[in-house]
Amino acid sequence: MTQNHWPVVELRQYTLRPGSRDVLIDLFDREFVETQEAVGIRVIAQFRDEDDPDRFVWIRAFRDMTARTAGLTAFYIDGAAWQEHAAAARATMVDTTNALLLRPATSTSEFSLPADRPGVEATMLPKSRVLATIYKLDIATGEFAEFFASRVQPVLAGTGAALIGSYVTEPAPNTFAMLPVRAETVFVSFALFENADRLDEHLNALARSQVWVEQVRPELSKRLSEPLQQLRLAPTSRSLLR
Repeated sequence: MTQNHWPVVELRQYTLRPGSRDVLIDLFDREFVETQEAVGIRVIAQFRDEDDPDRFVWIRAFRDMTARTAGLTAFYIDGAAWQEHAAAARATMVDTTNALLLRPATSTSEFSLPADRPGVEATMLPKSRVLATIYKLDIATGEFAEFFASRVQPVLAGTGAALIGSYVTEPAPNTFAMLPVRAETVFVSFALFENADRLDEHLNALARSQVWVEQVRPELSKRLSEPLQQLRLAPTSRSLLR
């Protein structure tokens, strides 16, 4: 198993109390990164949602489902960091139930992560942006992954989106009831951009693409149970994915 192989992933979107996002990010980046990693959890990314000032989005990963149960138990039930700072963290939160449990869509679609992250003293915000697109499916994940690779991804690449990962619903039961996950069948793609302007240029180019508007988007809609959701995400100063 390689150092970067973390095939069980959680994508978590938290709705926060107005004006409290920076409070939570400061607390999270200071107290909840190394303490989770010490018990076998890989903290992949922390983001500000650029379209919702009261949403914090983050991603963590595990070696397998057994390691997930052990890691979450060690952090939330037995861990000193959560016991000490849980009240302060919860004071910023309105809803934490928007969580998806995922696995790589293909054998080559897992994130490739750097070995090191900025230290706890880091304050510089990356200029890069991540676009996460959530497709809620009306068809099997494998069938959609094939459609995405053959029809969707070429158009995204042609309009400037560099895909860095794609994931589908992890079908295994959630064995840590304290943290529920949504029972939805999804495909989630992640694209990385040099900065916010490049991300906006991609979205504008996609909206102008005749192939996308007239061909691919209608085909895509037939395979979805709901309209796709796009998250424009700005990494925090300590996000590993950046």
